[in-house]
Amino acid sequence: MTLEVPAHRLSASGKPAGRIRQKNEQAIIQAAEDEFARHGFKGTSMNTIALKAGLPKANLHYYFTNKLGLYIAVLSNIIELWDSTFNALSVEDDPGAALSQYIRTKMEFSRRNPQASRIFAMEVISGGTCLTEYFSADYREWFRGRAAVFEAWMDAGKMDRVDPVHLIFLLWGSTQHYADFATQICQVTGRSRLTKQDMEEASNNLIHIILKGCGIKPAA
Repeated sequence: MTLEVPAHRLSASGKPAGRIRQKNEQAIIQAAEDEFARHGFKGTSMNTIALKAGLPKANLHYYFTNKLGLYIAVLSNIIELWDSTFNALSVEDDPGAALSQYIRTKMEFSRRNPQASRIFAMEVISGGTCLTEYFSADYREWFRGRAAVFEAWMDAGKMDRVDPVHLIFLLWGSTQHYADFATQICQVTGRSRLTKQDMEEASNNLIHIILKGCGIKPAA
């Protein structure tokens, strides 16, 4: 499982992070993700994260001032990775091809990074206090921009008229469900774990259900 640290992240001096810094931040965020997913925010310490990352505790405080700052960095990284798959969506796209690709990409993220999805889910369920700043006016403007693409497709007769806000919620929820509730899915279906083939089959079904429900023609 690999989470990429955003390439634009700056060092303490305000300059682009060098390779060593990026490598260390990558290791710290990965270790933090593992610990937060297993023990939650309150049950995780900077010391256990340092041990997991194989770095001295002092190094963690060099890159991240405290546990809360590191936790917020992990959450921000997760959302940036999710949203980057939605950023390229444009009015000129074929809806069938664009949504199919988005669903497959999000499902692959759920397969490869289930812990990341669960950390986000736990934070939201607990009130989302650490996400308040992230979900700012800029984020809401970004969301409205995504909804506007669906509105344009509807105006062009490329899909049935549905509320784009709820459609986006459906896309988010259905694709993240396979990470957040993998244990339930495995129990119900008699599997020990969800394989790549299981996720591909689930993706195909989600694509069929969502495209058909929106009156969108599948990509040729």
